[in-house]
Amino acid sequence: EVQLVESGGGLVQTGGSLRLSCALSGGTFDDYTVGWFRQAPGKEREGVACFSLPDRVFYYGDPVKGRFAVSSDHAKNTVYLRMNDLKPEDTAVYYCAARRAGIGTSVSASSSYDYWGQGTQVTVAS
Repeated sequence: EVQLVESGGGLVQTGGSLRLSCALSGGTFDDYTVGWFRQAPGKEREGVACFSLPDRVFYYGDPVKGRFAVSSDHAKNTVYLRMNDLKPEDTAVYYCAARRAGIGTSVSASSSYDYWGQGTQVTVAS
């Protein structure tokens, strides 16, 4: 069974940076689409950065384009989300999620993901 474990959240000042990690077990990036999502209090969950190596699809949400970047380390089976120039509106719980590659649904559709990590809190102080 696929399991995801996030780490790296915390409190940061406006303009600061954080790197989140998501360790994937029970599967590899060759078979799975992986996405980073976030949910702020009172708001719907939104796609932040999602990619599928088998499908050659990369997605960044408009609010984070140019500031966030996703990368992966296949040897460690880990996905990273580098977040730069953080803003108070980036404050949310960030989740890592995975689904089988090649299903055709938009990679930003959170409802299409089957496996979720526990989430990590990111708080950006103004």
